[in-house]
Amino acid sequence: MRGTDVVVTGMGAITPLGADVRSTWEGLLSGRSGIGLMTFPGHEDDQLARVVAGTMATDPAGLLAPAQARRLDRSQQAALVAAAEAWADAGAPDVDPERLASSIGTGIGGVQTLLAQDDVLEQSGVRRVSPRTVPMLMPNAAAALVSIAYGARAGSYTPVSACSSGAEAIALGARLIRAGEADVVIAGGTEAAITAITVAGFQQAQSLSRYAEDPASASRPFAADRSGFVLGEGAAVLVLESAEHAAARGAHVHGVIAGAGIASDAHHVTAPAPDGRGQVSAMRKALAQAGLTPDRIGHVNAHATGTPVGDTAEAVAIGEVFGRATVTAPKAALGHLFGAAGAIEALIAILSVKHDVIPPTRSIGPAGVDPGIDLDVVTERRDVAQHAVLSNSFGFGGQNVSLVVTRAG
Repeated sequence: MRGTDVVVTGMGAITPLGADVRSTWEGLLSGRSGIGLMTFPGHEDDQLARVVAGTMATDPAGLLAPAQARRLDRSQQAALVAAAEAWADAGAPDVDPERLASSIGTGIGGVQTLLAQDDVLEQSGVRRVSPRTVPMLMPNAAAALVSIAYGARAGSYTPVSACSSGAEAIALGARLIRAGEADVVIAGGTEAAITAITVAGFQQAQSLSRYAEDPASASRPFAADRSGFVLGEGAAVLVLESAEHAAARGAHVHGVIAGAGIASDAHHVTAPAPDGRGQVSAMRKALAQAGLTPDRIGHVNAHATGTPVGDTAEAVAIGEVFGRATVTAPKAALGHLFGAAGAIEALIAILSVKHDVIPPTRSIGPAGVDPGIDLDVVTERRDVAQHAVLSNSFGFGGQNVSLVVTRAG
């Protein structure tokens, strides 16, 4: 490897499928669903009585010291849990603090704290509002807390780019290493925004899946009868390292962040550009940086949220770059983790290359793949040798991020 190569030496996650990387990966390969039903207190008799969602398999608060957990928003708890696993997996690198950075993306930040403390204010008055409210709700807190926990003084970064936030945080971390500004970056994404107001807002926009009668199969990316996405929550964190630094300390390498492409549609705040130009640009930029042609990509880890318009647009963009590509869509099992989605799916892409396996798209539904989508959608585990995987993350605002990961060595 060249000294400027960016390798992954640590991985951590907490998701609807499990409290760590292993359980999440095994659940995904086995076709298990992390999606179920929930009800918001006080809404037992309205449209929020039966909400399909992918909540974290384990309460992150229970994985932290009680005193620490009380001072953190749920999204921050998840980030610290995932970061701890990633850091331990990397062997707790001995790195100069001035050469260590954090980059943790989020779409919303501490929205649960914001809503809870607003309720306190309205019901009990100013004096009952927690003095920790602001640090618990600010979007940059997760990155800051990670930097504090590991003494990272080369910068603490917080990409806030809707559903592409986690992938953008990884792309930023790789850029820092390639630019010579850091040797190690703790990078990923976190989100815990399953709240009554977010669900209600997406319901009113008709963005959510309508399949509450079968929650485990409610998220149906690329399916002919897909009706919308499913809200999810969790966090994923990678330890990125220059190949030179990793080799000097004899670190185990899971994979390589070989390329990253970022592009914007400049079209609409929620709808993707009809011609897919931003998505196509992001994928081509990632391939160019990796020095790979499209035929070298084993499969595409698709953004594929399960919305009628979004999946069609991505399929067109993928077709423009790759032709009839092989794709998988983890959101079928995980739901849509918003700011954490790009990070967990980058992690999944790394494991796919490492273990030569394409995880199944869990639930296509009885209608099968949309006949208008000309892609090879993997619906059962597929064991196949592959050198590289491209992972897509696209967000509201027309923000597009693609990452190319390759095998180590």
